[in-house]
Amino acid sequence: MTAPLLTSNRLEFDSATEAIEHYFSQGWTDGLPIVPPTPQLVGQFLEHSGRSPSDIVGTEPTKGRIITAEKVAINAVMAGCLPEYFPVVLAVVEAICQPEFNLHAITASTMGAAVLIVVNGPIVSRLGINSGVSVFGPGHRANATIGRAVRLVVSNAAGAVSGVLDKATLGHAGKYTWCIAEAEDVSPWEPLHASRGLRAEQSAVTVFAGLSPIQVSNHEDREPASILASFRDAMFAAGLGQGEIVLVLCPEHMGHIRSAGWTRAQVRDALFGIAQRPTEEGVAAGPVARDDTASAHVQRGVTLSAEGITLVVAGGPAGAFSAVIPLWGGGSGSLSVTRSIDA
Repeated sequence: MTAPLLTSNRLEFDSATEAIEHYFSQGWTDGLPIVPPTPQLVGQFLEHSGRSPSDIVGTEPTKGRIITAEKVAINAVMAGCLPEYFPVVLAVVEAICQPEFNLHAITASTMGAAVLIVVNGPIVSRLGINSGVSVFGPGHRANATIGRAVRLVVSNAAGAVSGVLDKATLGHAGKYTWCIAEAEDVSPWEPLHASRGLRAEQSAVTVFAGLSPIQVSNHEDREPASILASFRDAMFAAGLGQGEIVLVLCPEHMGHIRSAGWTRAQVRDALFGIAQRPTEEGVAAGPVARDDTASAHVQRGVTLSAEGITLVVAGGPAGAFSAVIPLWGGGSGSLSVTRSIDA
């Protein structure tokens, strides 16, 4: 196959170390060393995906920055991806460029959101994307480099450079890389992407503007209702005005829920019920909007519904630790997006 014609500027260096140091000096990295994106490597990624360098993957809606396949490939090489990971990266970039995801706002905000990527479908096993032990942790190339590639695209192609446009007060480690697979073999329910209208046999990504996870521990209870009650404080701590919130159920908790035969809808309804707290006037207030000024409790804005609770099954088989992940803007200012992967 003829090598694709690349249009990006070409730089020459005497060594890989010199190239890496130059990328640091230009602010083109995430603070970690990168793989120098040679034309040969970038060409391999484009050839693997069947994309032309000039193909438009997405346009950053606010600034109007056009993100081409060539630019995404360069950043995927820099992140340490393999060519076979590239279709996943492309699907994620397409998803985060959708207007409803609100990429500019989540990256410019002081709230410090990161792009949480959940991968589903046959591509998970083909690429070895981790859905199990230390699912949010290190040790898996696909997870680490796919998430990192998206972060580099957000910085280098969309312009959200840390300290320049990215004004996060604290941020969190997910801003380096945050990519997991759902443990479909553990879940008794249809996978996440199928619950959003795609076929189960398709491969897909779902992206969320996630804030820091809140870990939930319950090693004592076996009944679903008692296990889910453990999420009450974590959900309430997410704050008021939630439109969507993500719960990651670990296999140990999921095992008890599955044994009891609970459906996804039952779990959502139970979580919605336990998340509410009475105010002085008896009005429910949990992950809902309210105004506390002048001792008044007036409901306003977006109220979390049971359907706004997104359930993802993932994590190691040992340890009863699940998590609540609040979303930027209460899950209403940025909407999660699911996209199929063209593999």
